Order: sequence, then structure tokens, then C-alpha cells
Amino acid sequence: MKYKALDPQIFIQNRKRFVTKMQKNSIAIIVSNDEFPSNGDALHGFKQNTELFWLTGIEQEGSMVILYPDNPDPKYREVLVLVRPQELKEIWDGKRLRANEATAISGMKTIVWADVIDAPLQQWVHLADSIYLDSNENDRKNTLIRTHEYRFIDEMKARYPLHHFLRAARLMKDLRAIKTKEEVAVIQKAIDITEVAFRRLLQFIKPGVHEYEIEAEIYHSFLSQRATGAAYHSIIASGDNARTLHYVNNNNVCKEGELVLMDFGAEYGGYCADLTRTVPVNGKFTKRQKEVYNACLHLHDYAKSILKPGISIAHYTDKVGEEATKQFLKIGLLGKSEVKNEDAENRAYRKYLYHGISHHLGLDVHDLGTRTAPITAGMVFTIEPGIYIKEEKMGVRIENNYWITRTGNQDLMKTMPIKADEIEALMRVSKK
Repeated sequence: MKYKALDPQIFIQNRKRFVTKMQKNSIAIIVSNDEFPSNGDALHGFKQNTELFWLTGIEQEGSMVILYPDNPDPKYREVLVLVRPQELKEIWDGKRLRANEATAISGMKTIVWADVIDAPLQQWVHLADSIYLDSNENDRKNTLIRTHEYRFIDEMKARYPLHHFLRAARLMKDLRAIKTKEEVAVIQKAIDITEVAFRRLLQFIKPGVHEYEIEAEIYHSFLSQRATGAAYHSIIASGDNARTLHYVNNNNVCKEGELVLMDFGAEYGGYCADLTRTVPVNGKFTKRQKEVYNACLHLHDYAKSILKPGISIAHYTDKVGEEATKQFLKIGLLGKSEVKNEDAENRAYRKYLYHGISHHLGLDVHDLGTRTAPITAGMVFTIEPGIYIKEEKMGVRIENNYWITRTGNQDLMKTMPIKADEIEALMRVSKK
């Protein structure tokens, strides 16, 4: 790993939180992700199951965590399973974790090699009444590929058909949504790395630069600061490309008079940052660009003022929509008749703001968490309103990350330049 070792207390706390939610005399078994094939004999870079990482901090393939708090033998109440290091494998793919190294990362004292786990695991399962298994219950999931966790579910149900099976993901959704202060400290590190990259870009962007050159600057900055890399595929969208929400071609020239929308974030220690800024390619907003930008910033600040414990995402989105309607009337995007005659199921403002305002953030960019129940303290959200104008070939989005507190929220990106004048001033320095 490129990043400095995290405090194992993060994972020790997470396991304690998880086992307190388990039913009496139940066992939880969480397996690692697949190594996905690419083409020929190649594999995609391995990305750990974030549930397993949340419990252990282990990034290595072929891992498993077993939690059985009522095991009669205290030694086996939490077990980390790893692939046994092999000389040939290490010649080709590099060193694998030794038991003492895995303990230092995870805080787990009992390490068992994967090639000998079957017998003891069978004994523990026979003692248990219920089995927690994991699956992907992220609401944004859009793939039906039967990954390792689903194949493992099939295997366990076939081997132990009379056991009672439970959903670990149901527990994870509630637990992972509430970040500990130690987790937020790691998110903050990812954000700090992202800020350095953003400030670098303000000195780099100018007419004639390609979108992919901006992306290259981001990666250079991230890796030079020990980030794992980008938390997601960076969006560098100049001109009309900014109206495409997940634009990833990043191959156009940034032109004089255009805006460039940049949505990117670093991953550090498994945790993600998620920033969006929209800046003028030549360093100076036109009067109309600044008007639209300031309307978007107003929506951002309004959303910040109401994103606090007790409100639901649905109610929050509706309230931001009401404020967007006022702003769009003010800057001439909507007329009073359009608002008066709007479809309640497809509000008039949706023509120019057609995505959600916030999502959970953590180990996944679109992290686990409620989309229906009231927001509670400890959650981390993005706030990212946008304004997309087809007729003007313009898109503006502004995004910061917020930790929900008991009375409101804390802006984790508060030192990041966000006002139009701030951005212009920093870009002006680079032009001298």
C-alpha cells in the first residue's frame, strides 16, 4: 500500500460495533472480492470488498473474516483468514502478508491460513444457530454479476441447508453510514490531498490545455502524496461536455471563454474524497457565467444550511428544489408560467438540475446509508447542486463534503477555494 498504515483501532472499533448488532449465537463470515479478469491472461487491479476492509483494513485478495462472539473458545471469536504466502506466487506478484503483519493492520490476533480453514469453520458453523453472510445492498447497484460473495452464499446454503441465514449487509448499511471520528480523520486526509491537487490545477488550466492533461495533473498530485489513486474516474468536462453528468472521455481541448467542470477525489487508506469545482478556462468568468455560478453556490449554501439531523433526503431534496426554482426564475432560466403549470412529478427546475443533491461518502464514493430514514449525526455527505443549460452549452456544479454533527454539519472542505472571486484571484496569479 502507498499510504501510511492506519490506526488499527479503526477496525477494532468497527468489529465491536458489528458484533453488538449480531443475534445471539450467530456467526458472520465475510469474504473478499474476486480478482476480475481483463483480457488475455490479464487481471484488473484488485479492489477489496469494502465490508471486509471496514472490519479489518486488509486489502489482500483471498481473505476472509469470521466473527463468532459466542464461540466457546475465546481465541476463535474473531478470525482473519489469509492465503498462505507461497514463494512462487511472491516471485510473480510480490510479497503477501505474514500473520504478524496482518495483526498489526487489523488488530486481530488469530490468523488462520485459507488452506486449513474448512475443518474449524465447519465446527464453528455447527455450533452456531445463525449465519450472517454478506451481499451488495448498495441502493445504486446496477449489475447482476454473481460475484464471490454471491457464490459463497450458494455454497454455504448448499452445505448447511438447515441453518438460519441472515443479511450482514442489513447491519452494515446502518453501521457504515455513521463514521467514527477516526474514520473521518482518514476521509479528511483524502480531502487534503484533493485540495493540493485542485490548487495545482488553478495554476495549470489555460486555453489550449486538453482535458486529459488536467486529469494527468490530478493523478500526478495524488500519487506524489501517497494516495492510492483516484477514488473514481475523474470527470474533466469543458464547455458543453459539462452537461453530461458522468463524462469520462476527457479528450477535448479547453477553449477560450469556456468553463471546465472538474469532479474528482483522492482515495487514501480506503476512504474517498469527492470534490467538484467549475472554473473559467481563461481565469475570468464572464458576467453570465458568474451569474450562473453564484446561483449554484447559493443553492450549495442553502443545502448546507438545512442538511442536519432529523431531515430526510427526500424532504431535503424537495426543499433544495424549491430554492432552485427561485434561483432559476431570478437568472432567467424559468418563467412564472412554467412554474405555475409545472408537473408535480417532474418539477420545472428539473430541466436544469436533473440529479440528486447529496449522497453518502466513505469507503465507497456512493457509500452505504439510508435514503429514506432521517439523517443522523455521524453521517458524511456530499452537497453538489448543479445547473446545466443546454441552450448556453454550459454546466456548473459545486461540491463539498460534510460531516453531520448533532446540531448541523461540518464542512470538511472549508479551506478549499469556492467563491468565484477566490478562484479568479488564484488563477490570475498563474497568468502573471
